[in-house]
Amino acid sequence: MLNVHVGAAVLNLTPLAWEHNAALIVEAIREARHRGVTLLCLPELCLTGYGCQDAFHSPSVHRQAMEVLMRDIAPETRDIAVCVGLPLTWRNSIFNAVAMISDTRVLGFVCKRFLAGDGVHYEPRWFKPWPTGAHGVLEVEGHAYPIGDLYFDLGGVKIGFEICEDAWVAQRPGSSMAGRGVDIILNPSASHFAFGKLETRKRFVIEGSRAFGVTYVYANLLGCEEGRIVYDGGAMIATLGRLVVAGERLAMTSFQVTSAVIDVEQTRMAQGWTSSFRPRFDEDPDECVRAPFSWPEIEPELDRTHAASGWEASPHHKHEELWRAVTLGLFDYMRRSFSKGYVISLSGGADSALCAVLVALMVERGVAELGLDGVKARLAYDKRLAAAADVKDLVRLLLTTAYQGTRNSSAITRDAARAVATGIGAEHHELDVDALVQGYVALAEKALGRELTWQDDDVTLQNIQARVRAPSIWMFANVRGALLIATSNRSEAAVGYTTMDGDSAGGLSPIAGVDKNYIRAWLRWAETSGPLGVGPLPFLAAINGQQPTAELRPQAQAQTDEADLMPYTVLDAVERAAIRDKQDPLECFRLLRLQFSQYPPRQLALWVERFFRLWCRNQWKRERYAPSFHLDDENLDPKTWCRFPILSSGFSRELAELRAWVDARFPG
Repeated sequence: MLNVHVGAAVLNLTPLAWEHNAALIVEAIREARHRGVTLLCLPELCLTGYGCQDAFHSPSVHRQAMEVLMRDIAPETRDIAVCVGLPLTWRNSIFNAVAMISDTRVLGFVCKRFLAGDGVHYEPRWFKPWPTGAHGVLEVEGHAYPIGDLYFDLGGVKIGFEICEDAWVAQRPGSSMAGRGVDIILNPSASHFAFGKLETRKRFVIEGSRAFGVTYVYANLLGCEEGRIVYDGGAMIATLGRLVVAGERLAMTSFQVTSAVIDVEQTRMAQGWTSSFRPRFDEDPDECVRAPFSWPEIEPELDRTHAASGWEASPHHKHEELWRAVTLGLFDYMRRSFSKGYVISLSGGADSALCAVLVALMVERGVAELGLDGVKARLAYDKRLAAAADVKDLVRLLLTTAYQGTRNSSAITRDAARAVATGIGAEHHELDVDALVQGYVALAEKALGRELTWQDDDVTLQNIQARVRAPSIWMFANVRGALLIATSNRSEAAVGYTTMDGDSAGGLSPIAGVDKNYIRAWLRWAETSGPLGVGPLPFLAAINGQQPTAELRPQAQAQTDEADLMPYTVLDAVERAAIRDKQDPLECFRLLRLQFSQYPPRQLALWVERFFRLWCRNQWKRERYAPSFHLDDENLDPKTWCRFPILSSGFSRELAELRAWVDARFPG
């Protein structure tokens, strides 16, 4: 029996923050050693941070990373083997690499073979893929280190690598690793959060351990590293097709170490028992880097299999994921931008209410996980917080809200905004901005020499109300030194149902990746059940009892969002078919007929046409949105996920084909 105590660390890093990142890595190594871990996997590109963007092209970044590795990290690895991710240059090319360090010695560098180049990832812009089976020598300050497609034999235990995307492809490197007789595969990753993505990760970790006959150790990043992507951590260790242990996800801690004792001889015997297992006979001796290492004699652990518990086992798992992912993103975004909290223009509607609730939950989570003093320490730049005695004080100091009414606003939304602000404990203000609106209208009428009317100037009169609200809410943000939140959702972004420089104003748009239907469902759940450990939020009844409305037309017109656009269920279905699934207008219509048979075909066709026209017309708005968190693979953010031309034909030919097809089959 050869027992090895393996570990995986998740780290909340900052791009190019050399001292911070190095200190966090050292802290994780020390914690792992304290627990008795002798083999530790750290996340991908953890020295620099994953999100350095085009700074990866800077020679100084590569020099700094290597200096930190050799000067600060390697000396901390006495009696432990650690893999550390960093970029490096070899033969005038940049590679996404992992350094293997054992007992203070850097043994060599393994380079990533498959680069993530889709969705939010742009690795081929910076890195070259390493060819299968290739290896060479890297010179660093007069020392030669092996580099390439390598594995390591440390005191008789063989260790191989799959680096993040390597595990997501059909031809996984783990297959060849198994043929080399590798005992343990380490996977340093930077895998972004998305709803439901955990199950996919679990599958490749568990199946990798089973198919390759190994112990598989997976480490990930944690937190909102560079502004848009949230990493959920969630380290995992699996052996022989069984998930042994999984770390907490979406935690607010700076790092976490997850570990388990595994039996190396058991995995070796499993390879021998498997009739389909085939060893490699063509091994190049330079593929293996051998080094002495004294594995301590340790007792085995009780056999265990990890089972989801707590919020991970909730029947409302997606609802739990949403608030945990966004509150983690909000906390990291606030402290990394040195903002003194958030400011929100509360309309009395669903979107701004959700944003306000999420900020309050951010504070509650922070105190629950880090303690009151821990939150203050992480936000030490904000001297006001020193006097805060409890969670309520922190919420009041970190969240300012304002309701800004005009003659078209109702008592219903005013009261709803007040109920939300009171329920979460925000500092709340009520402003009457109607005089400002009328002043601008009068100025324009005088300049134009005519009266502005709802019949002829509907959009103009609506937009000026939204735009008038921007300066005062920005003033609150400036006075507080806080960050203004824009509250638009993904459904509005798809059709441009927002006023630029009005309700789109803000430095962060945290729910721009979430559709309106889901927001309403989340708020109903939060009102009656609520997040685990928090409970119901009954004050949301004031929001949930309303139909969504912009309240920009006179109240007699009874304006609602769905009357302006289409039912949100239909809008979201068209968006998914058209944008996510890339269906043309006629294909979208035919799909909608199956989903929404309660509507007349010609009405559905009208809504499909409206969606495509609004989508094409409003790409410029999506280009100007404040940064948003990536929450699922239906994101519309053109800077990270969904690119579309600002100017196009507007699907004119395709829409004509739709009209002709509908006219032929459903005459009016």
